[in-house]
Amino acid sequence: MKTAIRNAIALAGALLVVSGVPIRAQSSAEDRSPDATDPSPNQDFYCGARKLGTWFYCDKPKPRPNTKSASAPSSTAASERLAAIAKELDELKARAILEPSEENVAAYIRFQREQLDRASMFSDVWQRSMWQNPELDYTLQRPVSTLAKRAWIDNRRAEQEQALRNLSKRYGIFYFYAQSCGACEIFAPILKSLSMNSGFNVVAVSMDGGPNREFPNYVVDVGQHAKMGLTSKATPALVLYDTVARRPIPIGTGILSADEITERIFTLTSTKVGSDF
Repeated sequence: MKTAIRNAIALAGALLVVSGVPIRAQSSAEDRSPDATDPSPNQDFYCGARKLGTWFYCDKPKPRPNTKSASAPSSTAASERLAAIAKELDELKARAILEPSEENVAAYIRFQREQLDRASMFSDVWQRSMWQNPELDYTLQRPVSTLAKRAWIDNRRAEQEQALRNLSKRYGIFYFYAQSCGACEIFAPILKSLSMNSGFNVVAVSMDGGPNREFPNYVVDVGQHAKMGLTSKATPALVLYDTVARRPIPIGTGILSADEITERIFTLTSTKVGSDF
């Protein structure tokens, strides 16, 4: 038995000698931990000159990727949260209606009250923001309170009347009517009063050749209607005409009040699109 053990040890030693690895180097490698970094002479020889690499722990293992340090998923968008709240509210409502137990109804009322409180908070912050940031307050442009709105309307009317007196020096009005038109009988006195107050020159054009009591110096349509860009034969119809640019500007069709005519002429000639709203 002892002879067999000695033969095995001798065989192992011979194999190590043939491979160029001394027994002490093997024991040294076995005792060395993977994290050992002691630059001993034997390590320089076997790792450097002999390039034994990983098997003798010469090459440090690469660190494994830290999955825990990966970036966490982004938080849910506010729109998605709001949609989830609405969905849950609908679900609780449907459940309370279909299964009207005390528990289901109470759950729906409780959740609904939470959302009402949320809406009240939003409304309160909205109002405070408007008070503290005047540029956000639309009511400064178009008041809604009775007193402020009355003052705004008075100032607006005075501004329009002044603008119309200046516009009457450049613009004229084509009034298309028909003797058989009942609405024209009502509208003609309104237009006559407006022309006298603002100074606009009105050219009454008869579509059927009949006269007009308010505008006795009428003319019969011989193509003026088409030249003004009107496609409908409906009467009464008003067209503002720019004598400088020689450009027609349709105002409207049907019975209009004096304030409506004034507002439309002012808007079409004195304001930019999108600026007066």
